[in-house]
Amino acid sequence: MFADTAQIYIRSGNGGDGHVSFRREKFVAAGGPNGGDGGKGGDLIFEVDEGLNTLNDFRYIRKYCAGHGENGGNNRCHGQDGEDLVVKVPEGTIIKEAESGKVIADMSHENRRVVVLKGGRGGKGNMHYATPTMQVPKYAQPGQKGRELHVILELKVIADVGLVGFPNVGKSTFLSRVSNARPKIANYHFTTLNPNLGVVNLEGTDGFVIADIPGLIEGASEGIGLGHEFLKHVERCKVILHIVDAASTEGRDPVEDIRLINEELRKYSEVLASKPQIIAANKMDLFPEEEREEILANIREGIKEDMPDAKVMPISAVSGYGVREALFALYHMLEEIDTPDIMFEQEYFPETMDASEEPYTAEYDPEAQVFVVEGPRIERMLGYTNLDSEKGFEFFQNFLKTNGILTKLEELGIKDGDTVRMYGLQFDYYK
Repeated sequence: MFADTAQIYIRSGNGGDGHVSFRREKFVAAGGPNGGDGGKGGDLIFEVDEGLNTLNDFRYIRKYCAGHGENGGNNRCHGQDGEDLVVKVPEGTIIKEAESGKVIADMSHENRRVVVLKGGRGGKGNMHYATPTMQVPKYAQPGQKGRELHVILELKVIADVGLVGFPNVGKSTFLSRVSNARPKIANYHFTTLNPNLGVVNLEGTDGFVIADIPGLIEGASEGIGLGHEFLKHVERCKVILHIVDAASTEGRDPVEDIRLINEELRKYSEVLASKPQIIAANKMDLFPEEEREEILANIREGIKEDMPDAKVMPISAVSGYGVREALFALYHMLEEIDTPDIMFEQEYFPETMDASEEPYTAEYDPEAQVFVVEGPRIERMLGYTNLDSEKGFEFFQNFLKTNGILTKLEELGIKDGDTVRMYGLQFDYYK
């Protein structure tokens, strides 16, 4: 069974507690505090594994936890750091926060390894808290708790070209002929359940990746059958090869099939429907040569109103007729398309989950005439936010609003044009 979604529980490790101890040696009357620091909790990391192409493993193991850091020891001994846990996923996996559905990471293209949940920091031992007035501190810092999340993994196939068409039009046969993929082929009246990927090698080119997207049916965009599960695999493709049964061997009208499939693509996503297409009129070897041009002309005429620029090409996936020409047409179309690889932007930031529990201070500095905002949650937020990007700055503003920091500044009397300082960064306030 092919699995392209899974819900799992993930957790990073707790930091170890700092230790309280004192140096006790012969002839050393007051050795002082020597409690060591706790170890850092292990990170929860996702990594792309080139050998995986499904999420099947996550059907059986649904809980993934990194190791906890060890507590500190006496004699300034540092506790051992917790072991990181690396979760392997196929390329193209989207990681989403389960409750909100927001994207945490897109494991595709250059994004091969992502720390999704950082382990808790280790607590400081009492050796850090000795002062001239407190020479025997009996306090050590507890370790920070790890973070936990329920996440949804969703696999979106990565390919340059997506094959679409109704079941039994010859997509699997075409893919097996042109690539190294070996899908099961038979006269099924239903559909392939697994998206099959294959690499097409063309002489004089660097080739491309093609995917047989499982057969669509009318109503797929509303989720009928396995519609949503299959349509999402076409989202990353740059070009669509639309295969139709030109011979109507099962009584289907190829023009009506083209219209129905494109309507499903449009209902699901306008972006998807706008992708360039080549129409491959399959099973043309069943017609005498003198009749083939008339068949193609009928298809072109039938789709002219909706797809005036569509290229209709005759092929036979069984005999190989016209297949080479279709592949080169696809390659040249890919060469002409100047679109970046499709990546889903991060929308959910696990680092902010416990930010509201951490203290902060906001006060006015009359000497410098600036408002100063400080605290661990502020420092951490600035550490992982790219303020140079529009999305990062918008996230920064939302953070200030949702955590009550703007309200606090307004209570202090801040006005438009006043300066706010946060750990060396200065901002002008405007409501």
